[in-house]
Amino acid sequence: MFKRLKYLAAAASIALAAPAIASPQVGKTAPDFTGVDSNGARVTLSALRGRLVVLEWTNHGCPYVSKHYGAGNMQKTQKAARAMGAIWLSIISSAPGRQGHVDGAGANRLTETRDAAPSHVILDPKGVIGRKYEATNTPHMFVVGKDGTLLYMGAIDSIRTANPADIPRAKNYVTAALDEIAAGKEVSEPVTRQYGCSVKYAY
Repeated sequence: MFKRLKYLAAAASIALAAPAIASPQVGKTAPDFTGVDSNGARVTLSALRGRLVVLEWTNHGCPYVSKHYGAGNMQKTQKAARAMGAIWLSIISSAPGRQGHVDGAGANRLTETRDAAPSHVILDPKGVIGRKYEATNTPHMFVVGKDGTLLYMGAIDSIRTANPADIPRAKNYVTAALDEIAAGKEVSEPVTRQYGCSVKYAY
């Protein structure tokens, strides 16, 4: 019994001493990660310093994601960001057997059939990157500055529905943030409330 108590006490002290994973916070350095894309290439966020980076959590089976891809809004936003020199990372954190999970070939087919324009599609089936960013919804968006600072996190736009008819009268927060960054301004709405389907992490 004494040995067991000593073991539990030691385990507790190690747990308390372990550094907590910092939550993503606007104005702070964005959490670094390395992921594998749909073509098997390794992508490390910190290696992209000097470029704006947009992170998009996605799930093709989610009606909120379908809203933006079906209407061409996400593709338009991707292409505008890349025309500004940004790197666009679409991240799939759906676990195997759950809605939205695809392998690399499946992700590439989606990119082709939807005429999407990400720089990379990152496969995150264990949810490591998603949990690091506390991504809760699809879509959930983040903009990382050239110096690695998180500049925006939240929704793609201002109307929280799955109805594509709402897109024309919504404010696209990502486009607005990128335009302000390009103009040398601070992002006027750096944090918004994300909406969409829950990220389908492993149980």
